[in-house]
Amino acid sequence: MTVPSRLFADTPALGATVRQVLDTLKGRIVAGEYPLDTRLPSERQLAQDLGVARNTVREALDILEGQGMIRRRAGAGTFVAHDPAGSKASTAPVAAETGPLQLQVMRGILEPEMVRLAIVAMPPRRIEALGAALGRMEEASGDVAAFLRLEEEFHRLIAEATGNPLLIACYALVIEARRQEFRTALYRRRLGPARIAACLRRTRALFDAIAARDIETACELMRLGLVEDQKILLGEDD
Repeated sequence: MTVPSRLFADTPALGATVRQVLDTLKGRIVAGEYPLDTRLPSERQLAQDLGVARNTVREALDILEGQGMIRRRAGAGTFVAHDPAGSKASTAPVAAETGPLQLQVMRGILEPEMVRLAIVAMPPRRIEALGAALGRMEEASGDVAAFLRLEEEFHRLIAEATGNPLLIACYALVIEARRQEFRTALYRRRLGPARIAACLRRTRALFDAIAARDIETACELMRLGLVEDQKILLGEDD
């Protein structure tokens, strides 16, 4: 993912947590996860999702506003002002050229190590945020499209918990590749209630392993999830 360097220019006297929130929000905006002119989640929701205090989110938003990436409208909320079209143009061809099995290979390289690093670095607030994301997955279990997006968000939070900007950027590209039309169509055909229920059980077990700081179990559950995803892509029965 190519990001204009001016967007990530050093900001003096920032604490580590504010810097992490700032980089995370910038990354989402530049990647188009928060599209131009859309309203950002509330400070309360962002604080919950990122596992930080509201004043930390507010400080990061103040910086983003000063850099022209967002704008605040009294009584309406905070909106994205940055147009990510230029930075996304460089990554879209990569996602488009990545086949389903190539994607699985990349996920197999990243995801087990990603969860290991996250467990080492993840503070209690981020574990709480991950639990909230799991709750939203469970609530959306009857809507395949919503369920898939929330599953992506669960894994994105794990990536962000590593605190490694390069890994986070790489995983954002993985998510972009996962959103190709072939995957959406396959999952709508093959991700029925039984598979969604099984996915939720694995995700719950993964969350429990992360909360218990059980690296070995968490890595194994990540690998198991990849195996099950590959079965869906190859059209194998449960």
